[in-house]
Amino acid sequence: MQYEIKGTPLPVVIMQLENGEKIKTDKGAMSWMSPNMEMSTNAGGSVGKAFGRMFSGESMFQNVYTCTGGPGLFAAASSFPGEILAVQISADRTIVAQKSAFLASEEGVEMSVHFQKKAGAGFFGGEGFILQKFTGNGMVFLEIDGSIVEYELAAGQSMLVDTGNLAAMDATVSVSVESVKGIGNALFGGEGFFNTKLTGPGKIWLQTMPRNVMAGALAPYIATNK
Repeated sequence: MQYEIKGTPLPVVIMQLENGEKIKTDKGAMSWMSPNMEMSTNAGGSVGKAFGRMFSGESMFQNVYTCTGGPGLFAAASSFPGEILAVQISADRTIVAQKSAFLASEEGVEMSVHFQKKAGAGFFGGEGFILQKFTGNGMVFLEIDGSIVEYELAAGQSMLVDTGNLAAMDATVSVSVESVKGIGNALFGGEGFFNTKLTGPGKIWLQTMPRNVMAGALAPYIATNK
């Protein structure tokens, strides 16, 4: 498979497929495709996996598109202003992403539920208990809110991230929470009481405009115009 990501602020990934190659997507992700792409809808292997996708912010069922009779084309567009992140999944790289990040993947990539191991990270870290985990072998395409900024954390190196700005990370990165120091800072600083602490080793992908932040910024103007 060859691909290119085009357009801003609502990007699309356009994939060029060879005969027999398959693409997996969430419901409604297809934007356009060549006539030789055949679609089938399934639960992705088991009822447990179907419910797992639902809890991680996706549809219970997934669509699989198979290229038949020669080369084909398949395009999936982002549903929110931002970027599309392409990550190669392999035996050496498993990643964890925010809920509803999944856009499309090659057939060899498996998505499952990832639970936060630490209760504090789930309650206060802004990402919740349930995330998406991607294993297997192949390319996965994720929706990122706003722009992508990535860092490679060395073993023991940490980064403090505001609620919602974590888009994805290598599974080797650990997540905890750290309280904002000083009661005055927490009450009046506008940053809340807790930050998410990410500790390496591994790569992290941060997003500049989480959906909840954009919704909060637009709300006063929408209410004014009613």
